[in-house]
Amino acid sequence: MPQNISAGAADQSPMIHWTESDEARSASWRAEAGAAPPKRVVIGDDTLAADTAYRLACEGTAILWRGDFQNARQLLQALARRVDGKGRRKSGKVDKSGKAASPAEAFHLHRQAQAQRARVLSMLLLPFDADYGIPLRRAPDVRQACREAYGDNAAPFVASLRELQGIIGAHEWRKKGVEIPALGARIHPHYGVFSPVRGEYIDLVAKAPLPPGAESLAFDIGTGTGVLAALLAQRGIEHVIATDCAPRALACARDNLARLNLSDRVQVVEADLFPEGRAPLVVCNPPWLPARPSSMIEQAVYDPDSRMLRGFLEGLAAHLAPGGEAWLILSDLAEHLGLRTREQLRALIDAAGLEVAGKRDARPTHPKASDADDALHAARAAEVTSLWRLKHKQATA
Repeated sequence: MPQNISAGAADQSPMIHWTESDEARSASWRAEAGAAPPKRVVIGDDTLAADTAYRLACEGTAILWRGDFQNARQLLQALARRVDGKGRRKSGKVDKSGKAASPAEAFHLHRQAQAQRARVLSMLLLPFDADYGIPLRRAPDVRQACREAYGDNAAPFVASLRELQGIIGAHEWRKKGVEIPALGARIHPHYGVFSPVRGEYIDLVAKAPLPPGAESLAFDIGTGTGVLAALLAQRGIEHVIATDCAPRALACARDNLARLNLSDRVQVVEADLFPEGRAPLVVCNPPWLPARPSSMIEQAVYDPDSRMLRGFLEGLAAHLAPGGEAWLILSDLAEHLGLRTREQLRALIDAAGLEVAGKRDARPTHPKASDADDALHAARAAEVTSLWRLKHKQATA
């Protein structure tokens, strides 16, 4: 039967506790999203049936794996098939009454389904040694991938197999990189930093005419991988200041700029939005959807209450040079989902003392835009990404 456990003391790292061979055991707990340790844990091995594992996971009982690593992978795939099969029956296109859901309702149902899927799949746990080795048969060597994600480590711990798969995937992306045609080079995203896989917003920045004076200085707010800062420098801007407040993003941007031999042209600064001073060009690609993220990586997609968007617009008056332009790169997906209206966006621009000098649009080319089975297909198919050229509002006589 599942064993009740409790979190570690308030002054310690989170701990996970379980009973194995009639002996109480514990280890440090790691979860990128900050999830608390599961309250019930059982030991699982190669004899555990997928249906039983699925029932336990749905009940909130975690399974600490002691069998073959590759069998754990197969079990996780079996759990995913069961979750996704249930999810298709509750596709997010209808509400609880069976009526067609509004775009906003469909979005929230979709998010609920995603969260439930994540909860179930995160119930399959793995043990890790202090050096990030996995003490299971046929386990791969993931030590380098884990060091890139977690940094130094001093004690054994437990984490979910699903989290490990994300770490391994990020490690492979970091090694291979993402080809950026506009740069003629690759960008190498780090774990927890959003990968620039959607090229339309990069192309918009690559093709927009630079405003007068921008050849000397530009700010890139919320730089992430540093891709836009690198692009601005490659376009001939003498000095670019790229900001971010996330340590992983700062390290990632510096790594990419060094790879591109642009470290002397781009200064990476830790800041919540703006650096000091004013620039004739200020660029920002904030998260596009006003909703709450559930993990570090989702902070690049979801912006609660449009905090970053509002902060960027409200701070421009103090950081945009007279006669300069701010480039706001923003998808209208939130508008198609009923999460924000075009009128609300324009009101934010107006309230910040700004006016729209022009707008350049691009249609998405990613696969979900044409996937009719996607729960948000109607909104994704209508999506347009825009580069809004913003200037200080001209005083009227």
